Amino acid sequence: MIVALYNRLDLTRGFHETLLRTLPTGLAWELIYVDDGSTDGTRAWLDTLRPPVRVVQNERNLGYAAANNRGARAATGEFLALLNNDLVLMPGWLEPMLAAFARFPAAGLVGNVQRDASTGVLDHAGVFINGKGKPEHDRTRPGLRAYKEVTALTGACVLVRRQVYLDLGGYDERYVNGCEDIDLCLRARRAGHRQYVALRSVVGHHISASRGRQLRDEENCFRLTRNWRDTLASLAARAWCRDFVAHPFRRSTVVDYQLAGSILWYHLRLGRRIPPLVHAAVHGALEHELARWRRMFG
Repeated sequence: MIVALYNRLDLTRGFHETLLRTLPTGLAWELIYVDDGSTDGTRAWLDTLRPPVRVVQNERNLGYAAANNRGARAATGEFLALLNNDLVLMPGWLEPMLAAFARFPAAGLVGNVQRDASTGVLDHAGVFINGKGKPEHDRTRPGLRAYKEVTALTGACVLVRRQVYLDLGGYDERYVNGCEDIDLCLRARRAGHRQYVALRSVVGHHISASRGRQLRDEENCFRLTRNWRDTLASLAARAWCRDFVAHPFRRSTVVDYQLAGSILWYHLRLGRRIPPLVHAAVHGALEHELARWRRMFG
């Protein structure tokens, strides 16, 4: 298990307690805390911990991606559990995630259901690319299924084979505290791995609790869109069609049944070619955002 830390000792202590209470009996494990230049007493607290807890100290703040990558290189187990220190872990969170790898041989990254730790409101059951080409949390109620395949996952609580993570190059350190998890999932997808949510694994999450967590969101989204424009457009087309099918009268531009039928055909995955109207809509949305970001960042 790898946990990148930057201050918020109050949350780290609570996380640590719930982790120790919820690890399955008989599990061989190691916990690696990577402190990324904390200044709030976190380092002194880490000095009190003993094996199988290990500590990696960064001399300066390297960022979330680099901290996790350093922890992955130091790890020795078959699986990496990449965890945020603002999680509230609940009994039974790990077992369904581990079981996914036996059930799905092509599994790359496995995530879980996350609820707002303060309100209990469902926050994450996977990530999809919406009709505008942007990542969005799936907040659909889990239902009775045990697993579902998804496009991507938040990195707040995710399981991956260590060798797969290293083969993929880990998190791209050019992202600054955002979108590195989506980028990793897209690279895993390109390499033939599939991403799943273990719907019977549930944790609480103090969402975006770290100070300044969202300061670089626009830059991160700009980088993600530049790197994955065609992939995002293809994934966005499915979401655009899904929205059209769910709310057909919102799309005043669709006036003939033949065009509507082609959209439904593609939505049902019976056709491979993106309908022209959908292609134009999603690429137009992406270009609009890219133009805005170019004005912002040059």
